Amino acid sequence: MSDDTIRLVTIGRILRRRWRLLAALAVVGALVGYGASVVFPPQYTTSASVLLPGQWEERELLTQVDIATSSTVVDRAASALEWSGVSGTELQDQVSAKAADGNIIKISGTADTPERAQQLSDRMAQQFVKFAAQIAGGSTDPDAATGTEALRQTVAETNRRITDLADAADPGQTVESVQARTELEKLRTSLEEAMTKLDEADLATNKAGMVVMGSAARPTGEAPPTRVQLIVAGALLFFLFAVIGHLVAARVNRRLRTEPEIAAALGSALLGTVDVPGEPPTHKPEDRGQRARFRRLLGVDTRWDIPTPLRSGDEAGRRIRYRRVCARLRDQFPAPRRLLVVVPDGDEIALRAAGQLVAEAKGDPVLRVVEVSVDRPMVPDRDTESGALVVLSAGSWTAEELAGIAEACADGRHEVVGIVVAGAVSAGPTRSAGHPPDNATAALSVRGNATGGSL
Repeated sequence: MSDDTIRLVTIGRILRRRWRLLAALAVVGALVGYGASVVFPPQYTTSASVLLPGQWEERELLTQVDIATSSTVVDRAASALEWSGVSGTELQDQVSAKAADGNIIKISGTADTPERAQQLSDRMAQQFVKFAAQIAGGSTDPDAATGTEALRQTVAETNRRITDLADAADPGQTVESVQARTELEKLRTSLEEAMTKLDEADLATNKAGMVVMGSAARPTGEAPPTRVQLIVAGALLFFLFAVIGHLVAARVNRRLRTEPEIAAALGSALLGTVDVPGEPPTHKPEDRGQRARFRRLLGVDTRWDIPTPLRSGDEAGRRIRYRRVCARLRDQFPAPRRLLVVVPDGDEIALRAAGQLVAEAKGDPVLRVVEVSVDRPMVPDRDTESGALVVLSAGSWTAEELAGIAEACADGRHEVVGIVVAGAVSAGPTRSAGHPPDNATAALSVRGNATGGSL
């Protein structure tokens, strides 16, 4: 698995074989999300809109957005609200502003109740308009606008009177007439400059004349994340973390899965692969506790990373594989042929394959089955055996564990003469051809233990 690409079939296998565990973790995540919604109370958000008359460049709008959420405006809004124990510093994280289309700035406020959210947005908009008017030096008094327009009309009338006086002056070229016309032109120029400055001041006044476009709407729903969103997010996160955890565990799994890797770890040649019909796992006496029942309930007592067993042929086809392995052993060793069959402890598939191999050998060669612990491997000393035959299933043991079994065989003066890899398959038809089945209990009758035994 560590060298395989993660494919959808792998994720599908996780969902099929670990759905109970994933469902349990999703429920735990939902409970965590519910707990988070209790710890963090619901929040409500609403917005008030402020219209900025006139022509505004984008950078000017961004400046106004910064002013709308400045500490001065927030402090003034906090003073106007008079909420007990709430200062401008605390409100700073509860307000925001953004520029919308049409020279509109939306000021948003967030609070723990809809009424407070509405009040906060309205006060922020009002204080922003007042503060912006003070910065620009403008006024919202309508009488000031009327006076400015009257002044503009007076300046225009004065400009016309100057033109009339210039035309009525002595058209002669005397010094007095030239000086009079010159003074009148200077006065006209000064009035034009004054009109230009007045227009610029009027433009700034218009920009400062911002308008609050009504009161903020009272929110009817919670602001994200809501309680439902937290519950769903918790369940989804726990579910995804569980799937990712399975994938990571599979990527770092060092169990050997291919025949060449297994042969290299044991330092011997592969004699063949055999099939074992899949059966429900048997539960040992030590697996009957509360913890074991809980593991079986969640489905974590069986491995998920083993591919779905392929459907095998009939029983006759499976027995042919065992006979071919026995034939290779006969060709490899002269009579009498006695071999020690080493099976890793806990490998049920390999143990059943070893029993079937003994049954098919029919005493030629003579096979003695021993189970060896992979934690502290111990193989009986050599007696009359010609070597050791290792039978194991693929994807169950690491290279270090198999190397330990090989060293234990060497310590017992057994040469590993071959390897048989067993794989679980779905049971096909019971039998279509071949010899009658031998009694499988013969395999157990010649089975020894880790401390040795007679053949």
